[in-house]
Amino acid sequence: MTVMNRIKVSENFYLREFECKDGSHQVRLHPQLLEKLQQLRNKLKRPVIITSGYRNPAHNARVGGSPTSQHLLGTAADLQVTGVSIHQLALEARQVGFTGIGIYDTFVHVDVRATPASWDHRSG
Repeated sequence: MTVMNRIKVSENFYLREFECKDGSHQVRLHPQLLEKLQQLRNKLKRPVIITSGYRNPAHNARVGGSPTSQHLLGTAADLQVTGVSIHQLALEARQVGFTGIGIYDTFVHVDVRATPASWDHRSG
């Protein structure tokens, strides 16, 4: 991790939480994404775990991400919150104003895209 990524960027988030998970320490973070994530954290009064933030193109391809993924722009994050169901997390994310919401078996994708979109990719 670079020294820069140790910076606290909001009340509850550090830049390192948004780093590409390939070990490169690359990071892009859109201010609106951070603002909405902090609002969600405040609303839930629980830690929000970011399982995937920024992805560089190579890492995005390796994990099977869409070539037009919002993760490439630093405008998306995949989340988990202990003690909050995936369904409830998605509802709360919508209420704080995320415009892209995807529901998966173990996480919720949120983003701040211009055109609203939602999807459910749970296996059950």
